[in-house]
Amino acid sequence: MKYDVIIVGAGSSGLMAGVAAGENGAKVLILDKGDKLGRKLGISGGGRCNVTNAKGLDELIKHIPGNGKYLYSAFATFNNSNIIAFFEGLGIKLKEEDNGRMFPVTDKAKSVVDALVRKVQELGVDIRTNSPVERVLYKDGHVAGVHLQGGQQLYSRSVIVAVGGKSVPHTGSTGDGYAWAEEAGHKIVELFPTEVPLTSREPFIQNKLLQGLSLRDVSLSVWNNKGKRLIEHEGDMLFTHFGLSGPIALRCSGFVVKELKKNSGCSVKTTIDLKPEWSLDELFQYTLKLCGSEPRKAVKNVLKSVLPERMLPLLFQLSDVKEDITFDHIPKQGWMELARTAKAFPVWISGTRSIEEAFVTGGGVHLKEVDPRSMQSKLMGGLYFCGEILDIHGYTGGYNITAAFSTGYNAGLHAAQSALSES
Repeated sequence: MKYDVIIVGAGSSGLMAGVAAGENGAKVLILDKGDKLGRKLGISGGGRCNVTNAKGLDELIKHIPGNGKYLYSAFATFNNSNIIAFFEGLGIKLKEEDNGRMFPVTDKAKSVVDALVRKVQELGVDIRTNSPVERVLYKDGHVAGVHLQGGQQLYSRSVIVAVGGKSVPHTGSTGDGYAWAEEAGHKIVELFPTEVPLTSREPFIQNKLLQGLSLRDVSLSVWNNKGKRLIEHEGDMLFTHFGLSGPIALRCSGFVVKELKKNSGCSVKTTIDLKPEWSLDELFQYTLKLCGSEPRKAVKNVLKSVLPERMLPLLFQLSDVKEDITFDHIPKQGWMELARTAKAFPVWISGTRSIEEAFVTGGGVHLKEVDPRSMQSKLMGGLYFCGEILDIHGYTGGYNITAAFSTGYNAGLHAAQSALSES
């Protein structure tokens, strides 16, 4: 059977591509190798589905550090405002939470997935689950269709590859599409994990001294080997048995991975500012004054009201100050070093968890070979890419899903228009 558009992958970008292609009158087929549609979408946002982010366009782009500027053309047609209007048009009321994150008022990802699937079905799009694609068919510089693993061939002059990256493989993202892209002549930018926990060989990490300690409203910085700060993020983080996790550690991870590669795997320095709202001098003066108000107490017992108690032994050790001294015995130079350490507590990072454990895949189909407006391959007629298979990655917080919906919509729109113009 022949279709105008075949979409491989029924995740965020694939389903949105199905909506756009269906709305433009194309006969569409969506194929997915799993038995459930929108699996990654269904677990996003901690199971609540962070459908997009309400920030202004330039801010949105800034929060997509992996080639976000490439998306300006796609956002001109379908951006975060359009995504919000789209879902509210389906009866999914949304609410804005911290940092612009948009969630359904139901707090249930299932309501979002169900509404999206229902819209695709209403448009007459055919959906086949448990239908893994073995390869995309090419003939004379143009897409011809797809070959399923069972041997069946399905024909179309427009094929959209929306199979995701390699992260969270239990949702079906196992990197199938990269080989199909390479067969069409595309270069794949080396894959790497991003939005992923960081690992460390620091003795205090290996000895699990801080395991389970959660820090709120701190900042984490990544430094290169010349002492230049590469990135800084403020928010919450967590010490684990292997290293650092939590929102700001995840946001820094892509920069860590790139620096590790530059350093041939040598550890990368990160620092934690435990009091980012205070200057070094303010912290020095405040803690000194605080100890002076309780001169008979050991300084370690005074400081636990200001700094994380479990970190105090390490802070004292690194600054060479004895923790059981009282106010009268505080060494001024040592106390300044203690304040400096609290403002830049060092953690050397040796690596990250695996790409399969990452929330997002970095790298992917080279963007110079894909038209930013239509998402069509510049190398193979009728071949389109959207979503995480592209060399685009953003922070968690609704940015990756916004990129997926936008690239998916544009791919579906242009694939349909192209296919119908040829028929």
